[in-house]
Amino acid sequence: MRRLPLLAAAVTTAFALLLTGCSGEGDRGTDGVIRLSFQSLAWQKESVDANRQLVREWNATHPGIQVDYVQGSWDNVHDQLLTSFEGGEAPDIIHDASDDLADFAYGGYLADLRTLLPGRLTRDIPQQSWATTTFDDGVYGVPFLQEPKVLIANTKILESSGVRIPTPEKPWSWPEFRQVTEKLTKKGTYGVAWPLKEPVSVTLNLGLSAGGQLFHRGADGKVTIRFDEGDRVMPGAVRDQVNSDRSAARSALGMGGSDTLPGFFGGKYAMVPLGFSYRQQVVEQAPEGFEWTVLPTPAGSGGLAQGVSPQTLSVAEESPHKKEAVQFIDFLLRPANMVRLARGDWMLPTGTEALADPALHTRENGWATGTALARALRPAPAQSVRGYPEWKDKVATPALQEYYSGAIGTDELKKRLVDDGNRVLARYQR
Repeated sequence: MRRLPLLAAAVTTAFALLLTGCSGEGDRGTDGVIRLSFQSLAWQKESVDANRQLVREWNATHPGIQVDYVQGSWDNVHDQLLTSFEGGEAPDIIHDASDDLADFAYGGYLADLRTLLPGRLTRDIPQQSWATTTFDDGVYGVPFLQEPKVLIANTKILESSGVRIPTPEKPWSWPEFRQVTEKLTKKGTYGVAWPLKEPVSVTLNLGLSAGGQLFHRGADGKVTIRFDEGDRVMPGAVRDQVNSDRSAARSALGMGGSDTLPGFFGGKYAMVPLGFSYRQQVVEQAPEGFEWTVLPTPAGSGGLAQGVSPQTLSVAEESPHKKEAVQFIDFLLRPANMVRLARGDWMLPTGTEALADPALHTRENGWATGTALARALRPAPAQSVRGYPEWKDKVATPALQEYYSGAIGTDELKKRLVDDGNRVLARYQR
């Protein structure tokens, strides 16, 4: 899930929260109308417009339950929510991501939705998606949008090279991917650019394709870290592309996804692994006549499996109107509405019925390729691991950055991720 700097949205959030007081909006007014606050993190214009329009449609047909739209920001959502929870001013309906929910769920800030969710919604969303919002048998959010990683490729470079074009049915293997990027590398052009400014989630999520898991939960419920053979495949391939094959641009290792696009448009990189929603930026920013295509990421022993952290809708535990809040969520996530939200964010819906919508199966802008990957999406490996944020920031990020740059080898990477990592997790599992 992409989180871009949005200072203006953050200021809007703070101002809106000061005006509404959020939790006060959850009370029944003197006119008998229930007022709910819905904090949305939509940021792209199409997505904001879709969310606001759906709120208007709800309010027009539910005069007794009115929803106030509050604009939030991905930039500061965790700290902002924590402050609002502790201050008793949380929004009734909370838009977030599943990898941000664990501390809130375990801390008692989010409502357990198991007895509130309608059967239609629980049946429509696959169990593998529900697993991303389940903590200690409670369900603390409704996963509704998900974003696979894909390869966005320069069509002319790809076709002129004569390499085999992969499909979801016949993807490249990781070894074949290395061979392809070597063949695509010419004077002035690298076969691939890996934007790894934030390397941890990419490594963990794509590592699933080769059977990597890294985090293992024992019978006692405690999690330990192991660095097995499957965990080596994806990061090893990337390291070799950068340092041995010279088919991946070293300069891209410190970039975010958007940073690679000018070089991609200029022919400096033949391919860039990016989140599915980046297609919108490609459509908006590509020079006239630029031809591009969407390809699946490489597969290993785990097939096309990759981890995702879906966007979620939760209800604050302190909300006095949880039932009504869930009714609004159910409306927002009706199949047709879920398609509107997915298209607005250029992502995939989790709902089975929405995912089958013909609008998401067109070849235009790679929609069909992304939709074909949906069945292989799995919960991100660290989804419910307490202590993961500290492990990611203090241990995994610097270790992986050094590994990908060639500064350390596989043995040192394993030592840091496992030995240092297990010491971090142990403090959270006493």
